[in-house]
Amino acid sequence: MSIYVGNLSYEVTEADLTSVFAEYGSVKRVQLPADRETGRPRGFGFVEMGTDAEEAASIEALDGAEWMGRSLKVNKAKPRENRGTSFGGGGGGGGGRRNNYSRSY
Repeated sequence: MSIYVGNLSYEVTEADLTSVFAEYGSVKRVQLPADRETGRPRGFGFVEMGTDAEEAASIEALDGAEWMGRSLKVNKAKPRENRGTSFGGGGGGGGGRRNNYSRSY
């Protein structure tokens, strides 16, 4: 299971996050998603610990903790929602709209 870490400073690196969570056990993986457009950090990340006990201990200790000037939000990560293959939403064919010109036959 993965841990969600929110409200991170945009200056945080994977090494920073690893060192904080390493105080509570073995860190298997750290991921800091970046914005697709700008490449900048998005202010949250995910951490995987070695055991469930280490995960629980880190969540208990770090949720609400002040770090780098911010109050962390730490909890079990929820499964990612399946967004399907839809690109955008809405649109449509404009059914029922009238045009502003008239035809003459």
